[in-house]
Amino acid sequence: MSQPQQIDRVSEEIDAFRVEFEKFFAGARQTPPEELRERIRAILRRLRANPTTQLADNFRISQLEARFNSFSEMFNRRVREREEGRMSSRPAMRPPAEADAARGVVVDGPVPDAAARALYEGLTRDPRSAERLDYQSFCRYLERQAEAIRARTGCSGVRFRLASEGGRIKLKAKPIAG
Repeated sequence: MSQPQQIDRVSEEIDAFRVEFEKFFAGARQTPPEELRERIRAILRRLRANPTTQLADNFRISQLEARFNSFSEMFNRRVREREEGRMSSRPAMRPPAEADAARGVVVDGPVPDAAARALYEGLTRDPRSAERLDYQSFCRYLERQAEAIRARTGCSGVRFRLASEGGRIKLKAKPIAG
């Protein structure tokens, strides 16, 4: 595997690590993702041990290391808070008994699996979008969109819903204040 491919792979692993530790703190996962964290550390060590002459690759490796370290620090801080009984002030999103994609689901933390599944199933009913989507990519997309909208607008949550426009099913997002 070439170094750029390894860099792409570790980037995907870091994204997966963030999602897995959010699931852990939301209660959807029983154990912390330590094995994934160690695997990422090993890959980053290997990449640093084999220096490249490409400045762009070195920059990407440094950027990925910084991002991973940031996530690791946040993970450690939240584990410490949990162990000391000081939970984060941001409550985990509890999915409604039945997530309704047409009425919308509010996301104010990690995207709950029930909500993501309802939205995904609604979107894939349209044969034109079914071949382009896989569930894992869709979940990562929802996470990125919610995070970007919260950062851009300062809102506390984002309501995702499905709407039919011109015979096509579309995903709509709306910031939700306080």
